[in-house]
Amino acid sequence: MSDTIAALSTPLAPGGIGVIRISGDKATEIADRVVRTTSGKSMSDMKGYNAAHGKAYDGDELLDECVALVFRAPKSYTGEDIVEISCHGGVLVTSRVLRAVFSAGARPAEGGEFTKRAFLNGKMDLSEAEAVMGLISARGEGGMKAALTALDGALSKKINTYCDTLVSAAANMAAWVDYPDDEIPELDFTVLEKRLNEVYNGIESLLSKFDAGKAITDGVETAIVGKPNVGKSALMNMLSGFRRSIVTDIAGTTRDVVEETVRVGRVILNLADTAGIRESEDAVESIGVELAKEKIENAGLILAVFDVSRGLDESDEEILELCKGRDVIGVINKTDLPCKVDVERIREALGEVIFISALKGDGEKELSDAIERALGTDKIDTSQAMLTTERQRRSAQKALEGIKEAIDAVNMGMTMDAVNVCIDSAIENLLELTGKKAREAVVDEVFSRFCVGK
Repeated sequence: MSDTIAALSTPLAPGGIGVIRISGDKATEIADRVVRTTSGKSMSDMKGYNAAHGKAYDGDELLDECVALVFRAPKSYTGEDIVEISCHGGVLVTSRVLRAVFSAGARPAEGGEFTKRAFLNGKMDLSEAEAVMGLISARGEGGMKAALTALDGALSKKINTYCDTLVSAAANMAAWVDYPDDEIPELDFTVLEKRLNEVYNGIESLLSKFDAGKAITDGVETAIVGKPNVGKSALMNMLSGFRRSIVTDIAGTTRDVVEETVRVGRVILNLADTAGIRESEDAVESIGVELAKEKIENAGLILAVFDVSRGLDESDEEILELCKGRDVIGVINKTDLPCKVDVERIREALGEVIFISALKGDGEKELSDAIERALGTDKIDTSQAMLTTERQRRSAQKALEGIKEAIDAVNMGMTMDAVNVCIDSAIENLLELTGKKAREAVVDEVFSRFCVGK
């Protein structure tokens, strides 16, 4: 890289320390213009993994006491020379030190530019770079473990194995076709098809777990629905762990959509407590009911709530109809009261039925287990390779299509050139997944979601 970049790598907020990261060929030279070390030693003369105490200046103006840590290329995060200046974590102090670094010759880093340089310098592949952002944004332990697994290269290793198998198959076919007079063993199409099927099944397995994995890493849009006064808001509060929604005995208390992100087991739920679904002449309540129906339409998971002490009526039947064919759990609430609801009718319409008392907190573990089963996260092992982004899913899906076409071509007796074209397409998409052959637009898409400073 021809220029040297800098950014604040800790939040711009009061804290114990603030860290300004500088990366590039002139990182130590620029740091020497800002930091005057106590020992008088220049950072340009320091070896990697050495620190120096000193004071930060903007010209002749003293800004703060600090510690500067030097990393030398290629043994640094970006693969370039890096200096990290740690000063006191005041907003004004860190902003002034960063401004001094810019005045000394660095330019402001773009979002994710440090990690982008690490990728371009071969320190990590594209799937590992995405894992860095996944680790930063993880909202639950499952998401954190999945990101650490990806950062450790689990997905890359699996994809590279699939690529090696396909490249070997393609090379054998090409050699057999291009050099018919040489003593090359005749192709065994049974072995070829077996290898293609092995790769196909492996990629298909990764794709089949994508939605469940996303529920762990990114969360799933979840609608709490039901007629008025069945305990939707009480359920929201139970899952949130605090009073998020107003709970009263008055039907129609919730008129808008109340939203909260919660962790249930290993799953992140983006919860929406909706207005009670019923016919209403109240204009405001009617709007809330329409919003509730929209949430049902767009939700990845529905928690349909019913009152155990009340028989099913037209509103309940409408909810059962709205939930038909969706990922839904029937939640029968108020189990401390006598049972009057038709449980079998709910089970017949929705499948899974869980009994709870939201106000007392009874049945929370059973509901958590049911949610994991509904989303398939109970079968996810976050220590194994996973597809974690939509970009990765697209590449894997395209690779799968290429392998399927290759298998079909073999079975139809098509020429080896035709089979190889299909395999080459699959290889291209797998290489794009890891970033070994990614287009610039793909790389830009990945790093556009990164925060500045990483």
